[in-house]
Amino acid sequence: MTDTFPVSMDSLAFPERLPESPHYLRAVTELAQRRAVVAQEAIYAEGGIKLVEKGTRIDGRLYDRLVQHKLREPIDSHLAAEDTIDHAVLVAAAREVARDSPLGQLLGPALGTGFDRMWVSLAQVPLPSTMAFKLTVMREQRPKLFQHSLEMVIVAMFLGLRSALNDNDCIALTAAALLHDVGVLHMPPAWRDPQHKFTGADRKQLVAHPITSMLMLRAAQVYPREVELAVLEHHERMDGTGYPRGLQGADISPLGRILLLAEVVTAFYAKYTEDLPAQQLSLALRLNHRRFPAALVAHVLPLLGQAAPQDAVLQPLAADAPRAIETLARAFAHWETAKVVALSPDPDLDGQGIITFVDERLMALKKILVEAGAHPDQQREMLPLLQDDAASLAEVAFVCREAMWQLQNIANSCLRRWPLTTERRNPIDAAVAQWCDWVLGKL
Repeated sequence: MTDTFPVSMDSLAFPERLPESPHYLRAVTELAQRRAVVAQEAIYAEGGIKLVEKGTRIDGRLYDRLVQHKLREPIDSHLAAEDTIDHAVLVAAAREVARDSPLGQLLGPALGTGFDRMWVSLAQVPLPSTMAFKLTVMREQRPKLFQHSLEMVIVAMFLGLRSALNDNDCIALTAAALLHDVGVLHMPPAWRDPQHKFTGADRKQLVAHPITSMLMLRAAQVYPREVELAVLEHHERMDGTGYPRGLQGADISPLGRILLLAEVVTAFYAKYTEDLPAQQLSLALRLNHRRFPAALVAHVLPLLGQAAPQDAVLQPLAADAPRAIETLARAFAHWETAKVVALSPDPDLDGQGIITFVDERLMALKKILVEAGAHPDQQREMLPLLQDDAASLAEVAFVCREAMWQLQNIANSCLRRWPLTTERRNPIDAAVAQWCDWVLGKL
């Protein structure tokens, strides 16, 4: 059985109201212990009983009691925090990120006076009290997520201005970039930890978070459809390998395409802060050119080539190249063995769709590597010629790391599309699950 992904957002059945998340409730409780949180309006139980008067200070203990009730409206729709985020605070924080972050320093010279349009757009993003409260919780309890959201604004607006968006579209894009991950407030805090491995129910939350974010924007009733759509699409890919709907090419909205590339750019700079993010991002964009919008990538690649790393930084990566080549080669060989084991008891066994899926994805990856001269067999032949070339060896290591990341994506896609595989009910499930475990354990 495989997933089916409807192209039209209208055809998806979304709940009218999100269930309360224990992770978000905990974040609000912790905020209430540190800052004054006040009820802007009276809070009622679903049956009409008034639980809290307007103006009441909500501390952690009272908040814990309130969330035991089924409320008429979501509780945070009635709350305001001390030093709540407003437009002036957002613009000041974004200016600081643009000035101090590596991404801001990368894009700043290219944007020039374009930053002025960015601040104007940010100051015009609709910011109802419910969303201002969520952003305040994010800033206070998930500061890395807040930083990421501001970096998304900078990268998305860079791409939007390079794409000659008009003022209204710039405001819509800024809103989508700023709020694309508000749904992550409903996830475990470990979400932003690059070393954390999501499995089981956590992985389902991960895949669903664009939907959660979109629903939170829809509930605010102030954001246009194109903002909701872009937020829903920020993890899609041009070749259909993204989520949550597996859209392809023209089925992804213009703002969604900008957001998906901005997400990749910011993710690389967050994950590889000390490990040559520009070089790794450049390689990833070039190797995976079918996954990202070419016209937008063309605005980013020239900037990434300007950072020349020092040999002292390259040497550890260069030294890792032989091991990286062998790990990648073992991943491919491991699949061939797993496939034989899976099919040997009964070549006609039901469930071969997952075998075909992995085969096709691996063949596509191998083709990309061969075209780039980066298949493990090719790299083994080149190694003796590169022993004194730290930059080239580092790029070999980058290629292998990116290819292993692609294998991780294939393994996660298997487990998402065929979740019962992990139960290992038959030889195919057992073999595929073992290969997925091996690949995910190597990253």
